[in-house]
Amino acid sequence: MYTELKSYQIIIALLKEYGINQCVLSAGARNVPFVHSVEEDPYFECYSVVDERSAGYFALGLAQQTGKPVVISCTSSTAACNYWPPVAEAFYQNVPLVVLTSDRDPALLGQREDQMIDQVGMFDRHVRKSVNLPIVKDDDDFRLCQRHVNEALLELDHHEGGPVHINVPMKWYSTSFTVTKLPSVTRIRRIGVEDASSAWEEMSGRLQKCKRILVACGQKSAPSNELKRQLEGFFKRYSCAIAVEHMSNIGVEGSINTFVCMEGKYITPKKFDELCPELVISFGGNLMQGLKPQLRTEKKEFEHWLVSPDGTVCDLFGHLSAIFECSPECFFRHMNEAAGESAEADPSYYNELKAYADSVVHPEFPWSNVYAIEKVAAGIPAGAIVHLSINTAIRAMNFFELPENTRVYANIGTYGIDGCLSSFLGQATATDGPAFLVIGDLAFFYDMNALRIRHVKNNVRILLLNNRGGEEFYYNGMWQNEKSDLHTSARHNTEAGGWAESCGYRYLRADDKATFDEALPAFLGDSDRPVLFEVFTEMSTDAKAIYDFYDASRPRDAVSDMKRAGKDFVKRTIGKETAVKIADKLGVRLR
Repeated sequence: MYTELKSYQIIIALLKEYGINQCVLSAGARNVPFVHSVEEDPYFECYSVVDERSAGYFALGLAQQTGKPVVISCTSSTAACNYWPPVAEAFYQNVPLVVLTSDRDPALLGQREDQMIDQVGMFDRHVRKSVNLPIVKDDDDFRLCQRHVNEALLELDHHEGGPVHINVPMKWYSTSFTVTKLPSVTRIRRIGVEDASSAWEEMSGRLQKCKRILVACGQKSAPSNELKRQLEGFFKRYSCAIAVEHMSNIGVEGSINTFVCMEGKYITPKKFDELCPELVISFGGNLMQGLKPQLRTEKKEFEHWLVSPDGTVCDLFGHLSAIFECSPECFFRHMNEAAGESAEADPSYYNELKAYADSVVHPEFPWSNVYAIEKVAAGIPAGAIVHLSINTAIRAMNFFELPENTRVYANIGTYGIDGCLSSFLGQATATDGPAFLVIGDLAFFYDMNALRIRHVKNNVRILLLNNRGGEEFYYNGMWQNEKSDLHTSARHNTEAGGWAESCGYRYLRADDKATFDEALPAFLGDSDRPVLFEVFTEMSTDAKAIYDFYDASRPRDAVSDMKRAGKDFVKRTIGKETAVKIADKLGVRLR
């Protein structure tokens, strides 16, 4: 029988998945849930050593002799401190110890609670990984706890390995042992270039059996030609589709820009269920498309393989099962070679997803920042660089195609508005080709001092979308009333013309379609000065233009439409947080 505490259930289940069965246990109340659970399970071999310092050194010796990781477990406070000497020794000798420290309710820290000190990260400089587990109350906590335990256990043998620290807080001391079956958990495998060929062969064999593989390409400023070549080879050999967006800078055979068709305001849960892959392979940086939240909330089972050169655990979708510690070029090359030149993919999944993406209808947009972006996108020359400020610029530019060999940048590593203009000017300075920035007014005026940088060249073209504030707050429903314009959307009456001209820029402006169309050729054409084109629209109109676009051709069925309306009503009535909690308990996707 096992403890009722979910965090310890997850730890025990994953220890078994990793083949770790030796435990050195020190007496104490707080760690009894773990101690009694493992001593009742015949899988584990348990040793009792009261003195935690001695227990740590005893475990060190066991691990050295067997070559296998050993668990040490103690209660809270100074008991954990006594592990310091053996943990430090294990660190410098690269000996794999799993240091389990039991802890009390975090809310009681510093409140003169008995037997409680700050244990979070207490061994940080002398362990390979330190994690502090959540108190597991729901599925989200379960996934986070599972990921943290995996993160720790993966480091036991990573790059020579060593000890890891898992701190386990709990609300109350539990002596209930009523659980007969451990929960189902996922062990995350890490496979590197130096691992046995059998591991790679096993994974390539699984790939060849999959009929619905989705390759999710994250942000990548300069993907190599080799990567593009291997991706095309992968598409021809495996039954896959390649999901891209402009910031991934990958346009190869088999690629589909899924930005619009996977957007939560567009796709229905029913439609996504139909398109859900068996396996997702991801690489690169951040993903901005709707694909990420859709996969995170999808109820169907699927696997996620992450290709990560540094082997970092990044569970983008909550389904991570394997990490390939290598470059994407290496991963796809190996899998292509494993399949052989004669391998021929079934294109059914690609055709299904491509037909759905192509069904998106582009209307005649009204005067709005989306109209301006559409026209500029059509006029950007091949080989240009394009920097997209966050939110609207990224969202709307992905509605439209860009010419071949366009390199697209965006500061979505941190997703802040504070340096888009400066970053773009640095990029433009480093090239002689045409350089375009699409930026909103709040981001522009935040960083407006950058216009004074003396190194700016004549290749600079800045499209400033000035809708007098933060349109995103209209788009995402955070705007409430007139006061929101002051404190949330930060409505203003600032214009950039005087500042731009004082900094040596040619200044253009537009207030409607006619003045925009008239000024556009001057913006796109040659100039003896950098050019700033300021476009004046209205936040509410801009947000509506995007909503109307989504609504024009999104997949519809009576059930999905009724559910969509019902969800919106419930969230408005009782609040999103309460609605999500209730929905989670009922097994309904509301997020």
